[in-house]
Amino acid sequence: MSSNTAAEAVTPGHAAAGDHGHRHLGLALTIISAAQLMVVLDGTIVNIALPHIQTDLGFTASNLSWVVNAYTLAFGGLLLLGGRLGDLLGRRRMFVIGVLVFAAASLFGGLAQNEAMLLGSRALQGLGAAIASPTALALITTTFPAGPPRNRAFAVYAAMSGAGAAVGLILGGVLTESSWRWTFFVNVPIGIVVALLAPRFLGESPRQHGAFDLPGALTGTLGLGSLVYGLTHAAPPHHWGDALTVGPIVVGLSLLAAFVAIERRAEHPLLPFRILADRTRGVSFTVMLIVGAAMFSMFYFLGLFIQQVLGYSPVKTGFAFLPFSFGVVIAAQVASRLINRVDPRWIAGAGTLLAAGGMWGFSHLTVTSEYVTGLLPFILMLSIGMGLTFVPLTLTAVAGVAKKDSGVGSAVLNTMQQVGGTLGLATLATVAATNGTQRALELAAAMKSKGGSGQPPSPEAMAQARHQIALAAQTYGSTRAFVVAAFMILGGAVVTVIGLNIKHQRLAADGAEAPVGVHAG
Repeated sequence: MSSNTAAEAVTPGHAAAGDHGHRHLGLALTIISAAQLMVVLDGTIVNIALPHIQTDLGFTASNLSWVVNAYTLAFGGLLLLGGRLGDLLGRRRMFVIGVLVFAAASLFGGLAQNEAMLLGSRALQGLGAAIASPTALALITTTFPAGPPRNRAFAVYAAMSGAGAAVGLILGGVLTESSWRWTFFVNVPIGIVVALLAPRFLGESPRQHGAFDLPGALTGTLGLGSLVYGLTHAAPPHHWGDALTVGPIVVGLSLLAAFVAIERRAEHPLLPFRILADRTRGVSFTVMLIVGAAMFSMFYFLGLFIQQVLGYSPVKTGFAFLPFSFGVVIAAQVASRLINRVDPRWIAGAGTLLAAGGMWGFSHLTVTSEYVTGLLPFILMLSIGMGLTFVPLTLTAVAGVAKKDSGVGSAVLNTMQQVGGTLGLATLATVAATNGTQRALELAAAMKSKGGSGQPPSPEAMAQARHQIALAAQTYGSTRAFVVAAFMILGGAVVTVIGLNIKHQRLAADGAEAPVGVHAG
């Protein structure tokens, strides 16, 4: 199918010839990418604002991570339902609804006056994102012709997915200087503009027959929520043997097992197992889960380290992540060109190895580390690795998926990244808290033994010593989490090289025989 025909599908009622058609395709991609940037950006934009949110709304240290997890949990847990809604009710329609729900929730979050209001708004944002994001990717899959045009579109989409997290930190830093509430308000005008332009430049997909798998959605989302709660509760002062740690983990795993059983028997399953049966897609989904777990945790820990240990302001902290955005965008463009000549396993394999190396570099941070020597080289290494990983995995994850399953197929891809981020942050935060607490006890005991029976230190000196111990413990805990994350990504590299066996020739031809335009309906 030619790009002109695709342009006609994107803009029903408009002639689409030559440059005119290409402009409409460009506008369609801009609208989709703006929505995806907004959705992904919101996963990290509040990271820099966390200390201010904690002070203003009275969050405890243990509850603070739920400002991030409430969003990613709802996002990841409901993505499959969002993809199914798009398949059955029309992808453009659900795309617009998701964007509007997201914008309304952002307004509610900016006006929040207490912990419950903010967490509720974050969960509602996750719901909106779960509807908008899979339909956005499905619109790309069905709008752009297979081969270089679709690869370039996916490169832009992947860049938004990868760089959006870092852009969120930059924008979060700038907005937090005024008020943390602007990290929510900024989404409102973007959402309104996208919702107004989408009906003009995006074609509607025909409705399909089927049913909504609500039992699957409930068991899947509640299972993930219970599992994340248990993993988070294991952090000090609690432990892995605590009843409120073991109980939720067991309940979560049981609900997820029930989810699998429901999906196997359902006439219209939320997750058709035929999507997972293909080896290429199975490997892509697995590696995306691992990469998501590591990347979300990196932003969380480095955002706190740069502010609390290095002492950077929110704005300076945001700009400290700017090289990550550049690295992801550049590497994504390189990957989109290589994918036509090099098999995906080698591109994604090299990317995951670089990402593992960058994460390992963060494990050597100390309280005396400097940005240029201790952080920047590894931020660049990680960003290039992520850019090289996102493009081939995005393409291979939807390769060979039937048109009727394109919404749920793309939803699985996003689900893996968001669920991985949620589980990864819950697990690695517990690793960091456990190791940090142990380190603090060791340093406090060492300081006490050195005190001897001499003149007791002044209150000011004691306060300074406690502060230094806290920073050293926080840094040590974060570095242990980075070690675990590095080995996780290294495992993903092994899985990629061994398991991702699709050839670049087959990937380029995927879908070329079938119509790929989205027609009004």
